[in-house]
Amino acid sequence: MELDPEDSKLVTLARAARGRTGAAEGAAVRDEMGRTYAAATVDLPSLSLTALQAAVAAAVSSGAQRLEGAAVVTDSSALDDDSRRAAFDLGVERPYVADPDGKVRAP
Repeated sequence: MELDPEDSKLVTLARAARGRTGAAEGAAVRDEMGRTYAAATVDLPSLSLTALQAAVAAAVSSGAQRLEGAAVVTDSSALDDDSRRAAFDLGVERPYVADPDGKVRAP
C-alpha cells in the first residue's frame, strides 16, 4: 500500500517510538494543525495504555481537538478495539496498521 508522505511519516514515527522502548507497539498521530505525537505501549502496575491510546492522550493534552491521521506499528495481526475507539473519538475511523518493518497491512 502506497501512503502519502504525511501518513508515511506517521509510520516512521511509530516505528521509532516502538524501537526506542522495545514496547509491543508504537503509534503516531497527526492533529488538525499538522503536529505529530508518537508514543509506545505503557504497561505499568498502575497504568496500562495501548500505544495509540498514549499517542491520542499526548495529542489531547497538547490541545488537539481532532486528528487527521494515525498509524500503529505492531506484530499483532489486528488493532484492538480500545485503540480504534481512542482514534475514532478524535475523528480517525481507520488507523494504518504496519508491521515492525513499516509495511502497512491495513488502513
